Amino acid sequence: MSNNSILLKIENKVARITLNRPDVFNSFNREMALNLQNTLDDCESNEAIRAIILTGNGKAFCAGQDLKEVTDPELNPGFKKILEEHYNPIITRLRAIKKPIIGAVNGVAAGAGANIALACDIVVAHEKVSFIQAFSLIGLVPDSAGTFFLPRLIGFQKAQALAMLGDKISAEEAEKMGMIYKSVPLDDFEETINQLAIKLANMPTKALGLIKELFNKSMTNTLEDQLALESKLQIEAASSNDYAEGVAAFIEKRKPNFKGS
Repeated sequence: MSNNSILLKIENKVARITLNRPDVFNSFNREMALNLQNTLDDCESNEAIRAIILTGNGKAFCAGQDLKEVTDPELNPGFKKILEEHYNPIITRLRAIKKPIIGAVNGVAAGAGANIALACDIVVAHEKVSFIQAFSLIGLVPDSAGTFFLPRLIGFQKAQALAMLGDKISAEEAEKMGMIYKSVPLDDFEETINQLAIKLANMPTKALGLIKELFNKSMTNTLEDQLALESKLQIEAASSNDYAEGVAAFIEKRKPNFKGS
C-alpha cells in the first residue's frame, strides 16, 4: 500500500511506515502529515499488525516542517493549523497506539522530525545520524512534544541547552545521554531494525500495550496513582491468553507462542 508521501509495507506482522518525500529530506507538508495520521490509524486497527516501524526514505529521517509550505501564501495553512491538525495529532497517535513503535532513524532528524522520532517507543539510529532541535535557529520554539519528552529523557538543563543552542547531536552522543535506545553501525542498521521489529511482533502484544500505557501515565501520575494503575493493569495482563501461554511455556520449558491477546 502506498500514496505519494507515505509508504506502507506489511510483512511478518510488522508494518513499515516510510516518510516518502526524499527530495526535501522528508519534511512535512499538510499532505504527508494527514497521510501519516491515516496510516497510523490503519495500523492501529489492523489486528494482523503487532509492531510498527517508522522510518524515512533517502538520506534523512525527517527535516521537520517544509518551510516552502509556510512561506508560500497560497499553501501556508498557518502555524495554528499545522500544530493542531498536523503535529499534535501525530504525537498523540504515536503514544496512544497500543502496539510497539520503533523509530528507525535512518538520517538526520531535525525540528519536528527529531521530536516525532523521540515520541516513538524504541528509537534506534545508525552511527551517521544526527539530531537537531533546529527551532531556535529560525526564531521558533520546540513543538511536537519536544519540551515534554526531551527533559524527561536527558534532564532539564541539557534539554533546555539543546533547545536554545540548536546543537547537532550525533547518534552516539544521543545514546550516551539517554535520548535514544541505541546507536548501531550503518551496515548493521537495517538488520538490527528488522530483528527488533520481528521480536516485538512475536511478543505478548497486550502486555506491551499495557506497559506503554503505564509509562505514558507515569509522566504525570503521583507515586500512589502509579502504584494503583500498576495493580489494575497487572490484573488485566494476568487475565490475558498470552500470560497463560507464557506461564505454560515456562513450566514446559519450551518457547512461548504468543498470539497478542
